[in-house]
Amino acid sequence: MRYAIVVAVLLLALGSGSAKAQLDPYKDYDTSDAVWQITTVKVDANMGDDYLEGIKKTWVAASKVAKELGQIEEYAIYRSDLPQSGDFNLLLVVKFKDTADLAPSKAKYDAFMKKWGEKRVKETRAISKDYPSMRKITGEYLLRKITIK
Repeated sequence: MRYAIVVAVLLLALGSGSAKAQLDPYKDYDTSDAVWQITTVKVDANMGDDYLEGIKKTWVAASKVAKELGQIEEYAIYRSDLPQSGDFNLLLVVKFKDTADLAPSKAKYDAFMKKWGEKRVKETRAISKDYPSMRKITGEYLLRKITIK
């Protein structure tokens, strides 16, 4: 009986200790300045390649221009090997140096539009009209990398 009481007290002490434990920012972990903008997309069955063909001419092309101008650091597309699982099956990811790069800027807009061109604006609008029949945007996120020390 005495052994059971000692074990119970130890378990309570250990359990309450872990419940109080909490990580402190900058002491126990760091948060990146870089921020990733992630869009989750649910592409309809049998429309994956058609959607990729469209965003190659729109989202990918625009991301290339933004990267060349130094407005973004990276961009990527991730597709699930199991296209019918979950709320999304495609991720569109853009990495920014920091949140300041997300702020509106006439200078950045003008530089982008000069490089992008009016012809591409019209082409992009025509292509993207088909997107609603192929996919649904299921979420948008701004994420930072956490590094545990």
